[in-house]
Amino acid sequence: MSSSGEKTVAKNRKAGRDYFLDDRYEAGLVLRGTEIKSVRASQVSLTEAYVKIENGEAWLVNAYIAPYDPASQFNHDPRRNRKLLLHRREIDRLEVKVHQRGFTLIPTRMYLKHHRAKLEFALAKGKLKYDKRQALARKDAQREMDRSLSRRGR
Repeated sequence: MSSSGEKTVAKNRKAGRDYFLDDRYEAGLVLRGTEIKSVRASQVSLTEAYVKIENGEAWLVNAYIAPYDPASQFNHDPRRNRKLLLHRREIDRLEVKVHQRGFTLIPTRMYLKHHRAKLEFALAKGKLKYDKRQALARKDAQREMDRSLSRRGR
């Protein structure tokens, strides 16, 4: 764990590539006993996950938390929907942005903060193929500039 008491368990690397990320939020997770043990062992994947707001509650959908082997028959469903702990005002604000402005809520990372599981998610707009190619070209150009500068410094 870092000095701030945080340990990153899982990152969604595809989020930055496939979406324009805007505001970020932090939420607690409601987990079962075997789930938190798998989270502590970093057996989590957020690649296909998203957050949805339904009936005034926020839910993490399609996140994969691996079954905990020692639990055998008392294990959890790896892809079940998990409730997120947010303030009512935050949920209402997010719901308005998602419905009126066409944003999506994408999880960016899951981490442990003072031994509690937290989820960081962002308001996101999908990138088009053109945007992805443009970002890749920009990254390649920056890499080439860095290479030429490092060669000149030798």
